[in-house]
Amino acid sequence: MKNCVKILILFGLTMLLWGCDSVEPWEKGALAQYSMLPERDPLETAMADHVYYTREAAHGGSGVGGGGCGCN
Repeated sequence: MKNCVKILILFGLTMLLWGCDSVEPWEKGALAQYSMLPERDPLETAMADHVYYTREAAHGGSGVGGGGCGCN
């Protein structure tokens, strides 16, 4: 039973480390595609901001700003 647990833990750690990889400079072109942008549709972004503003009664905060102390 202990061997089975050890094998499962080793397998789990192997699966976690399997996803760790570095991207070479010549491979970054494939990741810089238009479809990889999180905000590729300006209308969708505007509508999501509108829904957030309507539901949360809050506006802004999605850009670069200060740390909450009033300083920028």
